[in-house]
Amino acid sequence: MSHPVLFLRSLAFALLMLVATLIWAPLCFLFAPLPYNQRYYMTGLWNKFIIGSARVVCGIRYRIKGAENLPDSPAILLSKHQSAWETIFLFYAMPRPLVYVFKKELLYIPFFGWGIALLRMIPIDRSKSKDAFAQVVEQGKRRLASGQWIIMFPEGTRSKVGSQGKYKSGGSRLAVETGAVVVPIALNAGECWPKNSFIKKPGLITVSIGKPIPSEGRHPAELMQQVENWIESEMRVISSPGIYANHKVTDSFEAATPDSA
Repeated sequence: MSHPVLFLRSLAFALLMLVATLIWAPLCFLFAPLPYNQRYYMTGLWNKFIIGSARVVCGIRYRIKGAENLPDSPAILLSKHQSAWETIFLFYAMPRPLVYVFKKELLYIPFFGWGIALLRMIPIDRSKSKDAFAQVVEQGKRRLASGQWIIMFPEGTRSKVGSQGKYKSGGSRLAVETGAVVVPIALNAGECWPKNSFIKKPGLITVSIGKPIPSEGRHPAELMQQVENWIESEMRVISSPGIYANHKVTDSFEAATPDSA
């Protein structure tokens, strides 16, 4: 597909996303009096619309692999992070409401921040790392007990397609503290919705969900290493051929076996 066509399709999608946000964000405040699950569902209709629009306008399709691995119990989802696509998609696609852990500054964004403040997310102050983690554990236990799942992106920020960021142990530490199982998720959304790119490319995104990993009795670093090994191994299965050909595999991955998780 030619670049001008991709640009026009991406422009149409961006305008559609802008209009949808301007309309839906104020409506979210009308959902505030509703019970939490209903409020979450109604807010998530925006996410569903955006993912559907990306499919129709930009040709971005998706498939879910391993959905049967999702547990019927408290869980912490640890996901690969390549794109804004997964932050939008996973919000409404999972069978339980998700709780995102994010920097508190996002709460100050007009409409967007005010809206997520209604959804029992966990904002943190990154300048106070020790206090921030204690807050995550305290709130995380309450959220898990209430039936929500917690989702975190161990790499911290979006990684470029074919590359691997440094996996931080915050998610595994939280799992060990709460006793929740960890569910690793690999996805290749960056191939269609690249980091810091206006152009959206048609294609098929695969969201691969791994088997739950127990956290009880585990060391956070060892648990995160197992998560990293599974995700990065699975990335080489679901990504387009040649994506990882020119990228060095990290030492930790070289020491792993594909079925280590």
